[in-house]
Amino acid sequence: MSATAAGGVDGIVSSVEDGVLTVRMAVPDKRNALDQAAQERLVAVLESAALDDSLRAVHLTGEGDHFCAGADWVAANAGGGKPRPAHVVRRLPLQSHRIVELLLTIQLPVVATVRGTAAGLGCQLALAADFALAADDATFWEPFVLRGFTPDSGSTWLLPRLIGLARARRMLLLGERVSGTQAAEWGLIHAAVPAGELDAAAGALLDTLRTGPTVALGLAKQQLVRSLEAPLSRALTDEAYAMELAVRTEDFREGLAAFAARRDPTFTGR
Repeated sequence: MSATAAGGVDGIVSSVEDGVLTVRMAVPDKRNALDQAAQERLVAVLESAALDDSLRAVHLTGEGDHFCAGADWVAANAGGGKPRPAHVVRRLPLQSHRIVELLLTIQLPVVATVRGTAAGLGCQLALAADFALAADDATFWEPFVLRGFTPDSGSTWLLPRLIGLARARRMLLLGERVSGTQAAEWGLIHAAVPAGELDAAAGALLDTLRTGPTVALGLAKQQLVRSLEAPLSRALTDEAYAMELAVRTEDFREGLAAFAARRDPTFTGR
């Protein structure tokens, strides 16, 4: 396997290998907490990925012992002075909220691998991925109210849909910490494995996704997110339009040929 691109700045390191974009949050001395510049960089990387036809999957991970401890509020308040009114309302949609939105809507499958802490924004980054794999001793934590402010980065949308209102209240209103094992049992994440097996499990899943029918996967992902807010009639209409696009792909024709020949398909993502 050979890397085809790499780059890193502002706490985010990205590289591409065999069609998989790996995005690594790289501020290990702060448990990969993301300051404003890192959040802006992550938005730029994901927006670029959305337009890159050579990509087949995205892998989101953290450098060192932790996934992401959330937004770096210490850095955000280090400059002194009081920001203008509506500072939060102006910035969040373009920074942390935009990252979560991109992870949910980019038409590429996203896998997050979680070690150590996934807190606040970091927790939402994992949950917005299509598949979150965690070490069984990882920690998912929503500390917002424990710090005196309200949840953000899509937590009040993601958690009830993934684990129901009762468990969402435990995490968001009581600040209850959830282990990787418990998160998997709740259905909060895809799976939890021993820490030493995490890389292998992620690699196997990414191999499956990067060799899949990329267009069909992206369209199916889009329909799943849209269906959460749509009546049945809208979901059926959206499925019809998605099917119209999918049947025009080379991968659709390969899938039919493989089925007829009773062999495994070889998808190219086209």
